[in-house]
Amino acid sequence: MRLMVFVVCILISGSAFGAERVPAWGMELSPSDKAALTEGVSKLSDEIAKVPSGNPLLPDIKVFHKAVDWAVSYREFYKTNEIQIAHKLIEQGTKRARELAKGSSPWAQATGLVVRAYVSRIDDAIQPYGLVVPPSFAAVPKRKYRLHVWLHGRDNVLTELKILNDRQRSYGEFTPTDTFVLHPYGRYCNAFKFAGETDVFEAIDHVRRHYPIDDTRISIRGFSMGGGGTWHLAAHHPSFWVAAAPGAGFAETAEFQQIWRKEPKPPAYEQTLWRLYDATLYAANFYNLPVIAYSGEIDRQKQAADIMAKYMAREGLQLTHLIGPKTEHRYEPTTKAELDKQFTELVKPERNPFPTHVRFVTYTLRYNSNYWITVDGLNRHWERADVDAEWQPSNKSVRIKTTNVTALTIDLPSFERLSIDGTEFDRPQSKLVKAGNHWKAAPAKDESLRKRHNLQGPIDDAFFDRFIMVQPASASSVIQERFTHAKDEWRSQFRGDPIIRTEEQLSPDDIANSHLILWGDPDSSKLIAKVTRQLPIRWSKNDFRLEGKTFARDKFIPELIYPNPLNPKRYIVLNSGFTFCEYGRSSNALQIPKLPDYAVLEIADPQNVALAGFFDEEWKITSRSPSSPPVSQAAR
Repeated sequence: MRLMVFVVCILISGSAFGAERVPAWGMELSPSDKAALTEGVSKLSDEIAKVPSGNPLLPDIKVFHKAVDWAVSYREFYKTNEIQIAHKLIEQGTKRARELAKGSSPWAQATGLVVRAYVSRIDDAIQPYGLVVPPSFAAVPKRKYRLHVWLHGRDNVLTELKILNDRQRSYGEFTPTDTFVLHPYGRYCNAFKFAGETDVFEAIDHVRRHYPIDDTRISIRGFSMGGGGTWHLAAHHPSFWVAAAPGAGFAETAEFQQIWRKEPKPPAYEQTLWRLYDATLYAANFYNLPVIAYSGEIDRQKQAADIMAKYMAREGLQLTHLIGPKTEHRYEPTTKAELDKQFTELVKPERNPFPTHVRFVTYTLRYNSNYWITVDGLNRHWERADVDAEWQPSNKSVRIKTTNVTALTIDLPSFERLSIDGTEFDRPQSKLVKAGNHWKAAPAKDESLRKRHNLQGPIDDAFFDRFIMVQPASASSVIQERFTHAKDEWRSQFRGDPIIRTEEQLSPDDIANSHLILWGDPDSSKLIAKVTRQLPIRWSKNDFRLEGKTFARDKFIPELIYPNPLNPKRYIVLNSGFTFCEYGRSSNALQIPKLPDYAVLEIADPQNVALAGFFDEEWKITSRSPSSPPVSQAAR
């Protein structure tokens, strides 16, 4: 049986790589324009070199260099006026560099439209963001301010050059009074998922380090792709925001894409992986988070709010949904004003960090907390897990009911009695594990190999956080091609050059703090050979075995994600970049993981996934593993 995926981009032949690059190839510059911009970038580099390397404001200058350098190097000019914009950005970066070299940084105290940048932990890439700084900041710079996050819509040519220009020309859809407004880049056009999700929180952290932000009054809004991002970030991080207001967008994959009307159907493991991002499945998490949705009456993307209302109703919740009459894909002015009025009321109160009643739903330990409840273990990944928790401050008691949860943490200022699923404790226990049908205090230290928060898969999970691609040395041309393609697609679609090391260059710090992306097999990689006995895959001279099946090494390639035997707090990934790169030019609702924890792919036919599946909660392949599809007939 052949298991078909739409496309597994990391196996496409090299000749097809650039055909439909994302972002698309822009116009060719004239020799004179290219020479002038290249000279400008070089001169900006010289000015940057005059600033001490440890200055924390250097990213605010380097981002201008990156914006123009990448636009020139990777042919990312799409309009003739962008040439002049590039020259202006060089001038602006040069001005900032000269100011900073003299110890001055006026943009850091400026009000109005300001562009700034930070260095991402993921790949050390400079990432930009726009900020609207309220006029009151100049008069009262130390008072705590509300922060509002606005998520932009889809723009397939939203390069660094474009966002730096846009964020210095437009205040955006909403500019609340006395409020900082953050416009994160989101690493291009991924609907603020994966590294785009990390970008939102890294940008927020950067703003909080440089400006006086009230952490209890951080809100989020967005429209179109940004509306989809708002549904996602609100449903999966419900206790972070004081309120949310998605406009249009999408909230899940199957119904929005009308997948059940199409052939072929996605494989079972891909349908399981929809549970990572489908906001509908996390609808109960709006129990403590106020949300107002907006849609145009005749906008196809009204479907997002309609389906969220349906799923919220199943949880006993009612969605406030404002609809712009006779309006397509935009804000209708009168309804927009009403939305802003209602949203302003929602964000006036501070977010209460300790509500007395918390409801939380998750399907994965990637998303595992809500207010004072943190889920530390699941009985079965990708199945619904529930926590219903009540705290009574008057008598210092806590009552909790759970489903599919095996470990949790309670973070409350004070409680003395605890009841959890019928188990009673007469003294407070903040960390608990389930043993059979009863709960007990968790051990002080647990180093067992099991799925944990940020260590639970699937393959794409490695690219949320810091990773290093270990360059293949003596691997086959197929492996070298996969490595090159994964590297290029990361730069193109997630706007950063991945950190690359040879095996000899890897340091103890790299192993301690980074996921390692390895390429090849024990014959071509000393590092893979070093850890191979601790991996769930076995190589022989001509074959390898996974899930009890044998595959010829000259016909198949294995890939997987697994705790690194050299440091089980970080992953190793074999032979894979992010798995959905071919969908960069498609609907954001299709930018979802295409492969689970492990897979075997046929070299000759990139659409043939011979085997794919999930490890169980102890990183084993057992009957407890989420169901795997049948093995391909091509396997032996």
